[in-house]
Amino acid sequence: QVQLVESGGGLVQPGGSLRLSCAASGSIFSINPMGWYRQAPGKQREWVAYGLSGGSTNYADSVKGRFTLSRDNAKNTVYLQMNSLKPEDTAVYYCHVRQFATDYWGQGTQVTVSS
Repeated sequence: QVQLVESGGGLVQPGGSLRLSCAASGSIFSINPMGWYRQAPGKQREWVAYGLSGGSTNYADSVKGRFTLSRDNAKNTVYLQMNSLKPEDTAVYYCHVRQFATDYWGQGTQVTVSS
């Protein structure tokens, strides 16, 4: 089993920044990818970004150029730096990892962008 603990959510004004962190622990052998999803009220969960252990990253068009994902493989931690935040970024953000074809999810952290 893999456990994920997220941190870093909160309330921020439009144009502001937040950094999310997600630390994986437990029986870790090869977690790939590591990434983030989000779910806004009344909407389906959507993919935001993921990073592979080799360093490549991929982003949803809605966040490209504003969000940056990074991984610390030694610490089994993934980060999401979110800049130029917009009200439409408001959602619960979930960390996601995959190991041996099994998906693991964090508990979610609330991000609210509002003036």
